[in-house]
Amino acid sequence: MLSYRNDRLYLEKAELESIARKFGTPVYVYSKVQLISNYHSFDNVFSEVKHLVCYALKANSNYQILRTLRREGAGVDITSGGELYRSLKAGFKPGKIVYAGIGKTREEIEFALKSKILMFNVESIEELESINRAALRLKLKAPVAFRINPNVDPHTHHYISTGQKRAKFGIPYDCALAAYAYASKLKGIDVAGIHSHIGSQITEIEPFRVAARRVENIVRRLAGDGTHLRFIDLGGGLGISYSGEKTPQPSDLSRSVLPIFKGFGGTFVFEPGRYIAGNAGVLLVKVIYRKSTGGKNFFIIDGGMNDLIRPTLYGAFHEIVALRSPGRPKITADVVGPICESGDFLGKARRLPKIGQGEYLAVKCAGAYGFAMSSQYNSRCRAAEVIVEGSRARLIRERESWADLVEREKKRLE
Repeated sequence: MLSYRNDRLYLEKAELESIARKFGTPVYVYSKVQLISNYHSFDNVFSEVKHLVCYALKANSNYQILRTLRREGAGVDITSGGELYRSLKAGFKPGKIVYAGIGKTREEIEFALKSKILMFNVESIEELESINRAALRLKLKAPVAFRINPNVDPHTHHYISTGQKRAKFGIPYDCALAAYAYASKLKGIDVAGIHSHIGSQITEIEPFRVAARRVENIVRRLAGDGTHLRFIDLGGGLGISYSGEKTPQPSDLSRSVLPIFKGFGGTFVFEPGRYIAGNAGVLLVKVIYRKSTGGKNFFIIDGGMNDLIRPTLYGAFHEIVALRSPGRPKITADVVGPICESGDFLGKARRLPKIGQGEYLAVKCAGAYGFAMSSQYNSRCRAAEVIVEGSRARLIRERESWADLVEREKKRLE
């Protein structure tokens, strides 16, 4: 949805420099058409089986993003009570909400039970027991799926690899059958399904296939003992292209995993987040200053690691482009932010036009884990968010002000 016209960069039919000037920078800008297209390209390839695509809310939790996907038929994958609150406010039906996360509190569990969500993805025996106690207190049955750790290397950054045995996530594969046997004896528990999520930004299909085979082995053995699951939740993690690299598509995932579960009559659940939101958004920033030192060139911008932490946290690559006249002579420069950290950069050694002070840059594929992971570090105000539909650009989150930074802090101690 990004394209140059007359040397100006557009998202859909909206000129991005006009958006930057109107709403200020840094600003996140999302394509509504791309969001919807990404959701349906994932959803449609699983049409031959009963399934539910639950958008991983942690990728981007803006209210209007959620409402857009809810209208298209998506469910939602949550990891906290706050995300449950957001989901309900955005109009998601509780029966389309699955709740993951290793540290659910008593209050969060009770909120989810009272809301009647589809199921909990349980990650430890103590969590299971906590859910059971809450269900008994409320005179309810809690539908659960065990998150099984299949000990699969997804070949992604170790911070976002979640399916290996040393990870904090899930029930160890070898303990799965015992966990199900124990759960079946608890009066507040409804054993509903099985869950596996092996990581994020996975760019090979084979790890998904290996994990699916291990999940299928448990499903088959449970069925042999008389426990027939209603849900198989295969998680998310499908990667996207950040710099033109070839990545697997949902159709590749479908062809690889569905035949493994031949004969399963229940519902498949998938939890894509990055795949839906990632390439639907850009971060617009302005060049404040330019400098050369130590044999290097720097573009100092008004956006920093508090706005987009992925390059600093994961060493992640985001392509950066100028909003106008991309064909100008280029220089090699680091694109760095204003924060007092040497790790505050959005890109290093990038070939960019020799742009002037006050011009704008776009950081591509910033729709997932961008604003959602932003902070007020260095007492910086979090960015505005805008959604584009055709040529129309609408504000969906106001930029924070300096007053917002101290709004919730006590001015006087009693």
